[in-house]
Amino acid sequence: MPYVNIKVTDEGVTAEHKRQLIEGVTELLERVLNKPRHATFVVIDEVATDNWGIGGETVTALRTRERTAIKR
Repeated sequence: MPYVNIKVTDEGVTAEHKRQLIEGVTELLERVLNKPRHATFVVIDEVATDNWGIGGETVTALRTRERTAIKR
């Protein structure tokens, strides 16, 4: 029974996005590994950008810098 945990930042992920991710991952495991749909678990965790770091900075800080650069 496969268990897939998808972690994304909490930036506009809709219920429809989540539905598509769950369906797509389930189909991929069924097709590639021949895993039964009824035994495939997909969990999506939304992480606040203050709790996700890249290169020593929070995603919040990175996004703020990106927005500032775009406005210039």
